[in-house]
Amino acid sequence: MKKVISIHRGPPAHWVGDGFHVRSLFSYDGQARSVSPFLLLDYGAPEEFAPSEQRRGVGEHPHRGFETVTIAYQGGVEHSDSAGNHGTIGPGDVQWMTAASGIVHEEWHEREFTRRGGTMEMAQLWVNLPAKHKMAAPAYQDIRSAQIPVVDVGTGSSVRVIAGEFRGAKGPARTFTPINVWDARLKAGGRVELDLPDGHTALLAVLRGKVSINGDESAGPAELAILERAGTRAVLEAGEDATVLVLNGEPIDEPVVGYGPFVMNTPDEIRQAFSDFHSGRLGQARA
Repeated sequence: MKKVISIHRGPPAHWVGDGFHVRSLFSYDGQARSVSPFLLLDYGAPEEFAPSEQRRGVGEHPHRGFETVTIAYQGGVEHSDSAGNHGTIGPGDVQWMTAASGIVHEEWHEREFTRRGGTMEMAQLWVNLPAKHKMAAPAYQDIRSAQIPVVDVGTGSSVRVIAGEFRGAKGPARTFTPINVWDARLKAGGRVELDLPDGHTALLAVLRGKVSINGDESAGPAELAILERAGTRAVLEAGEDATVLVLNGEPIDEPVVGYGPFVMNTPDEIRQAFSDFHSGRLGQARA
């Protein structure tokens, strides 16, 4: 059994641009080793937006050295980047962007959603890249909800396999290192046993509802449970309807040096990233 090491409550929400009101459930700043190979998780709880003709979101900004994974629960998110990728995701869809050697992108509320208004709920995960892949070519995976396997775990509960493998179902996301990203939707009274690799990081991000972990710890909305790496099993039981993002992966045992939109291994690499961005070498987003 992977025992619970600690449970953390996310800080107050902050705005990213003018479209995403999020809480950072964890960050590599101060937690790099315990959350590796993951870097950050922002969760935007359900929030109502009035109809508008003005775009809402985050304009052009760069990234280097990692991947961003955006999961839409409600509403729609539109993406464009300097590699020529463009896509819009709605409920259940996922955008998996590999910044790697460098990309400039922008993220907005989907245009029709902006015009009609409605509820926005989303999560964005940052996944680190090992040094040997940090300067790989940028890439983009547009993963539709219909592509994501859904495993029935009983009592109306299910697990969506975005990346990795769960009970023989393989997620569609291509990854650089072994990771699992599972989107668990548990009904009140539901129970699921998670088989997790020994020695790998295991994080349970409770987005909604309340769950007990291994029968003796509990976590509620916007709380993160960090499990020990030893062991191969964890059990979740839902006291009420719950959404839990299960993040599990092989740790990357390398220095983590980050500043703003860049995460590399040395301060010199960060300085080079800023130089490349300001000189235009990372390009411009193409709407």
